[in-house]
Amino acid sequence: MEFRIGQEMPLIKKLEILTDAAKYDVSCTSSGSRRSGDGTGIGNTVKAGICHSFSADGRCISLLKILLTNECIYDCKYCVNRCSNDVARASFTPEEVCRLTIEFYRRNYIEGLFLSSGIWQDPTFTMGMIYRTVLKLRKVYRFRGYIHVKAIPGADPEVVRLTGFLVDRMSVNLELPTAEGLSRLAPNKHRKTILTPMRQIQNGIVSSREEVALYRHAPSFVPAGQSTQMIIGATPEHDYQILSVAESLYRKFDLKRVFYSAFVRVNEDRELPALPGGPPLLREHRLYQADWLLRFYGFSADELLSEERPDFNLLLDPKADWAIRHLEQFPVEVNRASYERLLRVPGIGVKSARRIIQSRRSCALDFCHLKKMGIVLKRAQYFITCSGKMLYPVRMQEDYLARQLIDSRERLPFEADRVTYRQLSLFDDRRFVMDRQNFVRQAWT
Repeated sequence: MEFRIGQEMPLIKKLEILTDAAKYDVSCTSSGSRRSGDGTGIGNTVKAGICHSFSADGRCISLLKILLTNECIYDCKYCVNRCSNDVARASFTPEEVCRLTIEFYRRNYIEGLFLSSGIWQDPTFTMGMIYRTVLKLRKVYRFRGYIHVKAIPGADPEVVRLTGFLVDRMSVNLELPTAEGLSRLAPNKHRKTILTPMRQIQNGIVSSREEVALYRHAPSFVPAGQSTQMIIGATPEHDYQILSVAESLYRKFDLKRVFYSAFVRVNEDRELPALPGGPPLLREHRLYQADWLLRFYGFSADELLSEERPDFNLLLDPKADWAIRHLEQFPVEVNRASYERLLRVPGIGVKSARRIIQSRRSCALDFCHLKKMGIVLKRAQYFITCSGKMLYPVRMQEDYLARQLIDSRERLPFEADRVTYRQLSLFDDRRFVMDRQNFVRQAWT
């Protein structure tokens, strides 16, 4: 049976339809903003205040994540809610969204709201409905918790601006990495229409920060910043193109996050690729790892990939893959290397690099110290020295190191003090295995 907007339907049925319709949107993360309760409303927002839960395929489904409606006038070939699909349709009223948010919050099920929507009648009307919903939640229900909404490309800029003063984060989906892919799979959407609200939000954030610096009580515009999402695998772009687009977005639009969503074939269409192995989740994972390197480790897209080598090695994380292709820069002496060089060592993260810089001021570090600091020596051992010495002799050859890093069964040698530098799992060592076997044998006898 097909439900339509305006048709009477139990609220629980609407919730079932519109939460399921929102599950492919992954632009959902921790809040990134701080707002204290004022004593007159309900809830607050802190930077780490958003509870996370994950679906079976690993996607983040934090917050009350719903669509205002899954009715849509567009016919994007990859979207389950496209107008040509015969699926159950439903829509919430602003009052229903407010009631659901408050009741879920009072039961401690959620910390905030993630609200998106299909394009209902036209972009401005849809954005206006989102604005009315958020306005009611803030002013009538006095909800102070985290709210993330989607800005609708093509909507009246004034409605986008007004909504920005009520929410914590806004996002505009880039949808596909290139304009060519967008025109082929989403003929109703255009790259310029998508980038226009992104630029508006960026300019609004900058202006708001300047006003807040001058006037402490000035309203904040999208205090948690903006994000976007790209679908990976629906079009034939290489990882190098995708990562270059993400790098450009970070640089030009000052985005907080670029999200990558592995393409899931929910429609039968000759323009869509076949997925014999299922959604490219491992490729999505490698792109997230590379994205982290762009934002926090000082890498650029041109360092990680190139036109001659446009895709990531799925067997190695991007940082380790880069390291074994640049062996001329290794090994790194941890007692003298700069912070920037330490960040390029596989197994050394931002926090552990800072710990190394701070700790070596008082003593010369050895591998025992590094292990206590949280360095992942299973990977780092091949690329570092302590006081000129490696953990044990290593052949600095690309093929050899690649095999060692891929081999999950690899074990590190025991030192004289019987300390091992690998992470043990339960019954992982032979002695534990023998003890378990003896225990089972005694139990049966």
